Amino acid sequence: MKLRYTDRAKDDVEIAFVWYEKKRRGLGFEFLDCLEIAVKSILENPEMYKIYYSIFRGCVIRRFPFSVFYAVEDTEIVVHSIFDNRQDPEKKP
Repeated sequence: MKLRYTDRAKDDVEIAFVWYEKKRRGLGFEFLDCLEIAVKSILENPEMYKIYYSIFRGCVIRRFPFSVFYAVEDTEIVVHSIFDNRQDPEKKP
């Protein structure tokens, strides 16, 4: 399947990367590596992850308090948000 990030998801990745790089040089790249592992897992078995609401599924990123929220569409997987799990749980990604 093809993978596509929404503009919002791209912004989420950039914000998280910059924040982690400010905390410790190289940590942003570690975040990206863990994100890539999560996305590869989603691509291998997109139906494996829990549906959180409507058509949106979520995959927790290892080592970091973030989840990848995505939808499986006809010909592609669309990543809608890289959600910071430390936010108010009532706030939906």
